[in-house]
Amino acid sequence: MSQIGRNQSDPIDGLFVGKRYLIHDRDPLFTAEFQEMLADIGIQSVKLPPRSPNLNAYAERFVRTIKESCLDRLILFGEGSLRKAIREFVAHYHLERNHQGLGNRLITPQAIPTDSNGTIQRCQRLGGMLNYYHRAA
Repeated sequence: MSQIGRNQSDPIDGLFVGKRYLIHDRDPLFTAEFQEMLADIGIQSVKLPPRSPNLNAYAERFVRTIKESCLDRLILFGEGSLRKAIREFVAHYHLERNHQGLGNRLITPQAIPTDSNGTIQRCQRLGGMLNYYHRAA
């Protein structure tokens, strides 16, 4: 865990560059040495309260969704392809995918064409793995 902390706190391309807080559970992997390493680079470690499984339910649900709908179905060749897949999925998730928790609406709706007689078109992302259907204007 110490080596992971050193890698992620690299001042050039580490994950923690520009971050102020690390919110984590009470896993014993987050040792005192790891937390001291975070404090040395100016990151405050915030532990979740004990027995609080629903505090990070939204984040866990997104991680499950991206894994099941995208990452488990791809063969990734390096960090670049992983970043592209995540970028495409996040765009699909926020702009094109209906959400049941929001009344089957989009998170960020785009301009809706007024013509309801146009042909239905399919937009594809990631080679057709993610599809979105809309009516042409």
